[in-house]
Amino acid sequence: MAFDPLTAILNIANTVLDRIIPDKTQAAAAKAELLEATLNGEIQNAVSQLQVNQAEAASKSVFVAGWRPWIGWVCGMAFAYTYIVQPLGQFVLALANHPVALPPVNLDGMMPVLLGMLGLGAMRSWDKANGKSGGE
Repeated sequence: MAFDPLTAILNIANTVLDRIIPDKTQAAAAKAELLEATLNGEIQNAVSQLQVNQAEAASKSVFVAGWRPWIGWVCGMAFAYTYIVQPLGQFVLALANHPVALPPVNLDGMMPVLLGMLGLGAMRSWDKANGKSGGE
């Protein structure tokens, strides 16, 4: 399981609050305030990133506005090659009596980028936050 510094800091802070505030109600209120402040910070970071994304998308320069679509197309082509072109190509070549092993594409580093661009990374974060660690 990957190390999540935010969760580690919150866990340490909760432990400290439990030790310095003996009243359970006050400790719970302090933990709620800490969590709210942390979430507000995360929301502000997300809003700031969205503003940067909008400014990039509005740019007339292909070097500013074009890099995201280019990365998306590269990831999409690698995904299509791996799951459609390569298996079908090998099948057709075998039928034509020319069995050639088409080279695979290593998607290990590319899938997090593709899934992040598709917004699927947030689902994993939600799962982790709700104690669903994916079988780990």
